[in-house]
Amino acid sequence: MTQPYKTPVSALVLIHTPELQILLLERADKAGYWQSVTGSLEGDETPAQAAVREVREETGLDALAYDFQDWQASNVYQIYPHWRHRYAPGVVENTEHLFGLCVPTRLAVTLAADEHVRYEWLDWRQAAKKVFSWTNVDALKKLGERHHLVL
Repeated sequence: MTQPYKTPVSALVLIHTPELQILLLERADKAGYWQSVTGSLEGDETPAQAAVREVREETGLDALAYDFQDWQASNVYQIYPHWRHRYAPGVVENTEHLFGLCVPTRLAVTLAADEHVRYEWLDWRQAAKKVFSWTNVDALKKLGERHHLVL
């Protein structure tokens, strides 16, 4: 049974290499909108379960085969007006939980064609300039801090 509306709780997974090369995906529904793997919880999923599912759906990768980390951090943001119709009437905020996924090298991924049209691997500082959401920039800052670097 599908939910009539999206749950306003999601996971963002920053997929990166040890050298801080970041996987970015361009949205199919908004040309020029680049982001990390992200998606809403479904059913009774935990944020970590949603993160693992979204990584598989959006990239074909098995997050649990690599260094998957719950960063124990989240952001609350205003849902963009052009996407509010996906949520119950009156819902305007989403809570996004942050996760990291370190892969050994830049991997080829298999995109979900209905969600993303292409992908790129970029240096973490370049990625911060390319992503469209402030929460994605925040996740990149947190990744830098974890490596004692400043954005």
